Amino acid sequence: MGKLIIFSAPSGSGKTTIVRELLKRFDCFEFSISATSRQPRGQEQDGVDYYFLSNEEFRARVERDEFVEWEEVYAGTCYGTLRSEMERIWSKGNVIIFDVDVMGGINLKRLFAEDACSIFIMPPSVEELERRLHGRGTDSEEVIQKRIAKAEFELSKSGEFDHTVVNDILEEAVAQTSSIIEDFLNQK
Repeated sequence: MGKLIIFSAPSGSGKTTIVRELLKRFDCFEFSISATSRQPRGQEQDGVDYYFLSNEEFRARVERDEFVEWEEVYAGTCYGTLRSEMERIWSKGNVIIFDVDVMGGINLKRLFAEDACSIFIMPPSVEELERRLHGRGTDSEEVIQKRIAKAEFELSKSGEFDHTVVNDILEEAVAQTSSIIEDFLNQK
């Protein structure tokens, strides 16, 4: 078993943007592709952005204990981490980097304890979060309002992570997370 870095945040906080920057900076990192039962959005590709599974296939894999962790994030929409994905990355000697929902991040940290570094990406404000979600142009107003309501709960969970980074200025957030990760990777 190797090390892993967990990024979690309310939707729209910028965690995916930060993760993409870090993947460019750390050669030893490999992104863990999560599985989901939702449909692809925009240009998302199966096996690149997510493993897109039908609800039935997702539930069947849960029954076969193929997930390290999984969560029904929204009614009828599940996300999870496949054991095979982690094994694939560790078999190459790489550090796994996760971009997961808040409860998934908490679950992974509990499972992997000292082998995991969990980082919560905090938006500057709920208003800014809503502005970013509208700016994406990928979700309906109803979906955005559900995400905002969920974000308020998720923000209350930030204390369960090893570190909290406010993503107000992207370059500063990336620099702060890079420093946290370097310290973690240098620990024995």
